[in-house]
Amino acid sequence: MLSLTDKTLVITGAAGGIGKAVAELLDAAGVQLVLTDINGDSLEALNQTLGQRHYTVAADLGRPEGRASLLAVCRELMRPPQMLINIAGINQFAGLGNYSDQQLERLIHINLTSQIALCRDFLPLLQEQSRAWIVNVGSILGSIGMPGYSVYCASKFGLRGFSEALNRELMDSPVSVRYFAPRATRTELNDKRVNEMNKALGNAMDAPGKVALELVNFLKNSQKRAYLGWPEKLFVRINSLCPNLVDKSFVKQLPVIKQYF
Repeated sequence: MLSLTDKTLVITGAAGGIGKAVAELLDAAGVQLVLTDINGDSLEALNQTLGQRHYTVAADLGRPEGRASLLAVCRELMRPPQMLINIAGINQFAGLGNYSDQQLERLIHINLTSQIALCRDFLPLLQEQSRAWIVNVGSILGSIGMPGYSVYCASKFGLRGFSEALNRELMDSPVSVRYFAPRATRTELNDKRVNEMNKALGNAMDAPGKVALELVNFLKNSQKRAYLGWPEKLFVRINSLCPNLVDKSFVKQLPVIKQYF
């Protein structure tokens, strides 16, 4: 088991549902945190509830200057971070024809391109440590393509592939790259339509606190990847080996799914 109490961890998307719950659990465990989010007010409110014990950086990590400001703070710390946890992301449930060019670009940029860039920017600092970790938080939909989530799935499939390839690229370095994939979670990323659709389909949705607990446990072990939920983790295997079976399942669900587009 990996001890976290002697380490500094960076959490992106720290003011959001899962990020906030993770920060609260790690704070309770005595871990030093660097919390970052685009929403500065929510970020400071979170740190206030945690006793102002952590570093905060309000930044848009989709912009080079935002990533640079976060990295600059981390470089000045007496105990530089040994772990970068990428939780920040956005979601959009819609048929592909309902996306504007701007929406396409924004979703792919925030969920994939900017996360790749942040990993790149942090690599030199992480490689200076005796051991270090990048943990990219993806989604079950990074392994299973679901109607209504074509663009979101593209971003999460990409993040999963990036994480796998980068970990193999860095196997001769101190840095390990890991991938954590929750199933549907009750956060503000999902609007009323999504909640109603999941209920109609009988899809389970986890509370942020449950996902956070699983993520913190994942941080402490040596697994390279983890998928949450049953039967979702089974469907990941089936979709990999026999995607036609999953196709048939979605054909049956498609009329219900499209009601909520």
